[in-house]
Amino acid sequence: MSSGDTAWVLVCSALVLIMTPGVAFFYGGLARRKNILSILMQCFFIMCLVSLQWVLFGYSLSFAPDAGYGLIGGLQWVGLNNVGLLPGPYSDKIPHLAFMIFQAMFAIITPALIVGAFAERIKFSAFAIMILLWTTLVYDPIAHWVWGGGWLGGIGALDFAGGIVVHVSSGVSALVMAILIGKRVGFGQGFTPHNLPLTVLGGVLLWFGWFGFNAGSAFEANGLAANAFVTTNTATAAAGLTWALIEWQNNGKPTVLGIVSGALAGLVAITPACGFVSPLSSIIIGIMAGVFCYLAVAVLKPRLGYDDSLDVFGVHGVGGMWGTIATGLFASTAVNSGGADGLLFGNLKLFLVQGLYLTVCIAYAIITTWIIFKFVDALFCMRVTKQDELVGLDLSQHHEAAYTVLE
Repeated sequence: MSSGDTAWVLVCSALVLIMTPGVAFFYGGLARRKNILSILMQCFFIMCLVSLQWVLFGYSLSFAPDAGYGLIGGLQWVGLNNVGLLPGPYSDKIPHLAFMIFQAMFAIITPALIVGAFAERIKFSAFAIMILLWTTLVYDPIAHWVWGGGWLGGIGALDFAGGIVVHVSSGVSALVMAILIGKRVGFGQGFTPHNLPLTVLGGVLLWFGWFGFNAGSAFEANGLAANAFVTTNTATAAAGLTWALIEWQNNGKPTVLGIVSGALAGLVAITPACGFVSPLSSIIIGIMAGVFCYLAVAVLKPRLGYDDSLDVFGVHGVGGMWGTIATGLFASTAVNSGGADGLLFGNLKLFLVQGLYLTVCIAYAIITTWIIFKFVDALFCMRVTKQDELVGLDLSQHHEAAYTVLE
């Protein structure tokens, strides 16, 4: 067991945890002032709820020895039974508990990403039940399929740090939720972000924490971690610059919201690929992430008319899809001998496997999220009343106000 690697993974776990408050600030700044506390509350509630779910049974469902057919983990590790201080089955360098808590931070941030899709109109009681069910029935199985010894990992699907497990699963689920819950009252009247500096702060925390997210997924303080760190930063910079330049060309001026959104798109897209591609390849991945996610937000969303309040699908869903396919294109065993060569290095099989991986997980997330929504809606009614929505969720759901002095 390596004390250095253990320290690295624990520090990276803390970096990933700070990403969830980053999500809260990013989304909170984009919302209207009467709803910012509801978003902060939802994200903080997820940090508490999923932390307990993971310890009690979520980790076991995701990473315990397979219960059959590569679909779900068994119950051997419920309550962290047999998850101890010695190295576990996923690393011979760090304690099993260190691996567990690192993965817990991924389980926390993934449902938090969905918050942006139904912002400003969901009942908190229904939200709480929905998050618990979604984490258990969507996140945990997909994590097992890819990372926990499940069937997708068995056929060679590559996802270094969660392009599908985290971003596509949450992105497509967010789209389903946004469509089913319906548009906000007054949608189309030009809602504007109430605090862009707060959004920038959230973006900075995400960029900072993402180094733990991606480089930490090497589970060792080694060259592969360094590669993931460099490709993450490079793709992020390329995507942010690309989005800003597109805005500049199309609208006459670049915006701070645009460059931060582009950077986030780059972070998402490089996530599945960061440990398998070179820094030069990451530039291409970042540039195309900026293009694809800009088009999804600025063109596709207005044309289809859905109210994904804070563009979860356009950034996380589309960015994760591109990153998964890009892994099948640009992956190289020269970077990571434990991976595989992609299509551009003569291996068609990986490209096809990545396509299958993407298709199956999208279908599963859509269908399961639809079922969860209908179930919870029947029991609790997912949406607040029109009056509560007009007043704002801060007051109607939490009896609090973020700003006591109006400008």
